[in-house]
Amino acid sequence: MSKKLKGLGTVLAVIGAICLIASGVALYRTQQGMDALQKFSEAQNVTLSYDDDGNLIDRGTTEGADAIMTMLTDEWGYPVLNSEFDPDDPVVNTASEYMFQMATIVYHVRNGTQTVVLDEDVEYNGETFAAGTYEFEVDGRYWTDFDRQHPIEGPAREQAWSGTVHGLVGELGVGVVTHTSIQVGYALSGVLAILGLLSMLTGLGMFWMAREPEIAVMNGHKAKADRAEERDLVKA
Repeated sequence: MSKKLKGLGTVLAVIGAICLIASGVALYRTQQGMDALQKFSEAQNVTLSYDDDGNLIDRGTTEGADAIMTMLTDEWGYPVLNSEFDPDDPVVNTASEYMFQMATIVYHVRNGTQTVVLDEDVEYNGETFAAGTYEFEVDGRYWTDFDRQHPIEGPAREQAWSGTVHGLVGELGVGVVTHTSIQVGYALSGVLAILGLLSMLTGLGMFWMAREPEIAVMNGHKAKADRAEERDLVKA
């Protein structure tokens, strides 16, 4: 039985050591990813704005930031972590900051006004749109909410949801995924470290438990030998 315990304890200890090594590698690679993301964010120099009290602001007001945050949390359902916003580190480099910046762009696109100029009269669905300048309210529309064939809505969609807007939103989305993946990497490293320690301690404990009977037997044999030696001395 003791041999089986020693064998199982050795296996667990080895598995624990492997988990600890894997944890160290995962932590090292994850930290490399975090450093790269930080440098990329600093190079772009995209920052959030805060007031003197540390509250988020947009275009100078907390009301603007609150409206964006409401869209982000209520309409988009994103689980914002307030701990990821730091007035002392306004550079956009966390998942919540990336999402807020993305929401800021989308919010202003959806609540903006586009100027459309028709060079000539256009008829559409029985309605004639005279040549001239039109102010078109986006009114919360996303890219797919426009009638692209409409002489006013079509051009307004291209102006509001430009390639630049789509590119920025896509880039910020990549930032969110990257930062989230990095957080998962840290979590994985922590789990591996805990499993490694538990496995190693359990293995060493089992190995020690297996040694106790052997030590007791060895002590018993030694005690018998000592008694026999004492008897021999007495007889002599």
